Amino acid sequence: MGDGDAGSGSDPEYGSPSAPTGGLVVPVEPTQTLRATISHAVEAAVEDGFSAIHLVEIASWRDGDPGAEDRAASAERVLERAEAWANSDLDDLDGERPPVTVATELIGGDEYLFGPDDYVRVLAAYAEEHGADAVLLDPEYSPVGNTTLLQPLEFALSNTSLTVETAPVTRPTRRERLRSEATGKRSLAMFGFSLAFYLLLGDPFYWFDWVTGVATAAIVSITLSSVSIDVEPAIPRTPMRVLRGVIYVPVLLFEIVKANVEVARVILDPRLPIEPTMNRMRVIVGSGLPLMTLANSITLTPGTLTVRARDSDLYVHSLIPSARDGLFDGSLERWTRFVYYGRASARLPTPRERDDCAILQGPDATEELPIVAADGGASPVDEDDEAETEEVTGE
Repeated sequence: MGDGDAGSGSDPEYGSPSAPTGGLVVPVEPTQTLRATISHAVEAAVEDGFSAIHLVEIASWRDGDPGAEDRAASAERVLERAEAWANSDLDDLDGERPPVTVATELIGGDEYLFGPDDYVRVLAAYAEEHGADAVLLDPEYSPVGNTTLLQPLEFALSNTSLTVETAPVTRPTRRERLRSEATGKRSLAMFGFSLAFYLLLGDPFYWFDWVTGVATAAIVSITLSSVSIDVEPAIPRTPMRVLRGVIYVPVLLFEIVKANVEVARVILDPRLPIEPTMNRMRVIVGSGLPLMTLANSITLTPGTLTVRARDSDLYVHSLIPSARDGLFDGSLERWTRFVYYGRASARLPTPRERDDCAILQGPDATEELPIVAADGGASPVDEDDEAETEEVTGE
């Protein structure tokens, strides 16, 4: 497509013989630049000879989650509006309407998508299925709320055979963005949370703490609301999450006390085993704040430490067998789902029952550790790479 091409390495101009002739995929989100992006997509379809414009919204939720139907309905309304814009632009062109069809679809709702690679995999599969060979990105495209994924998304797309371009449309100025963020629901929610936390640590009946608390909360909300909250607060969803979070606090404290007793008993009794191992657990809580809550809850519980979160997999170091068994039983995962999605969502099989867990070290290991050995020794990955190198070089 145009100068913003970052895909297959080619740089065809509009209307050139080498330009793609299949379909053009446009990921859609309700942004300030969506209308201009649709107009540019129509221009590209006409000038490059695309036969179809595919307007797709990639679900950042999973079908069956509480609220998924409402979010899907909202996404369908956005797609309908985008389709109407595209058809209107095609009808307004001089002369006869070009033979360009406009299709819409909501994709990716059958699984949790965690990062750019997951979004690109779903997008590339859709493009292959529908014979599309180019992608046009909205410069404000952000499929997971307020988290910017455009640059990593472009990079991941560059590893596919798709031709990629970012629509050359005017973005909102930085001042407009800051003003919008500072007056939005995210900012108000961050202000309220920060002020409540400040007064909890101080004296809510002392006027000076109120003055400094308001000032501190204002600074925090202006500077951090855009990165700390990635979903627009809504009623009744947000108050219910806060209420369920309050219920979760004593449960987590009980788990911490229970784990403390278990670890202390093992340390004080030399007959009980200490078996430090690395484990993998694939969780079903979604990305962003729910995943962070679960990972930190595991770390706060003595005997387990979350080392890494990679997409839906948590890599957790456990000190004793009972801590590992508790991890695989999924109690904290169910409570995290309860906090963010409600009681009905907490009724799911454990990671052990789903076969979504693995031991990565020791005699009971069920999978190889996908991390290079920290002591300088060769990991299984290193050995495979070395064997491939010897095979290529003939050494």
